[in-house]
Amino acid sequence: MLGQWLDWTLDEERPSPRIGRFPSGTYHLHGPGIIELTPNILRPGAHACIFSAAIHGNETAPVELIGDWLSALEASTEQLGAPVLVILGNIPALKAQKRFITTNLNRLFKRELDEQGSEPDRARELMEAVDTFYARHHALPKLHYDLHTAIRGSLYTRFVVEPYALCATDAEQWQWLAAADMQAVLHQHQHSWTFSHYSKHYHHAQAFTFELGQVAPFGENDMAALEPMLTLLSTLSAGYEPPKKPADTMAFFKVQHELMRQAEGFTLCFDNDVPNFSRFEPGTCLAKDSVAGDFVVEETPLHVVFPNAQVEIGARAALLVVPSHAIT
Repeated sequence: MLGQWLDWTLDEERPSPRIGRFPSGTYHLHGPGIIELTPNILRPGAHACIFSAAIHGNETAPVELIGDWLSALEASTEQLGAPVLVILGNIPALKAQKRFITTNLNRLFKRELDEQGSEPDRARELMEAVDTFYARHHALPKLHYDLHTAIRGSLYTRFVVEPYALCATDAEQWQWLAAADMQAVLHQHQHSWTFSHYSKHYHHAQAFTFELGQVAPFGENDMAALEPMLTLLSTLSAGYEPPKKPADTMAFFKVQHELMRQAEGFTLCFDNDVPNFSRFEPGTCLAKDSVAGDFVVEETPLHVVFPNAQVEIGARAALLVVPSHAIT
């Protein structure tokens, strides 16, 4: 059944019964794109794990990765030893192979959300699922890995974003991420209302947004490059401690400035194929905005991450970052 869950979700099938078994645990279908796995035997080192994907519908590699892991559980080549909530976020966008349908789901995870529409409604549904899952497993350490791929290429092909929150990231997380072949870490500087931020801010979970390469259609992703990430998911879901590597094998950055689009008349002053983490020297004009004016790099060189001139007015068009170090 686990191997078919992704197809059923995309086909909008509602299998019955909604609770069943696989070799090392049970599954419970809570709703479209939301499945909870409970182990037969809870390992002593288990976390309450959330693995999410398809918060943006055109990011397919994480969906394939989760599909491979679920198939391994069903085939009993991997064992479940920890409770796991698996989420596919924006199902209509995933079916349409679009980033979103109406608005960016990954900016809506805020309890005070009062927007209306299908994506705000989905955000509320997913927040409730997270709240319920963590409440059910309140005695376990909490973890949330939100899996994405980036719109454009990157000087660091695989990197993670650490959401801003008052709770610290455990030092061992950096070692786990390094062993999963993450190449860079970006520390957020303020609340961003992404899905991983929700779990860290409201539940004090160890939480990250993973960028696992560049957007590609189903079947065209380099899954071999994600084998270390699959090992991380499989080990955590088995309730064991993941492999470790020195954290200093990764590059660390922190956000210096958020470049916001303020007007219809907005352009980024560099090519669309400029990769993430590209460096711009002092005096370089990075953006022109008919309301905010030009943004020019001042004394310190800046690296650009997630540039997108097509965002909605009032939304972030790029993160401008500088080298940093592990923040704990």
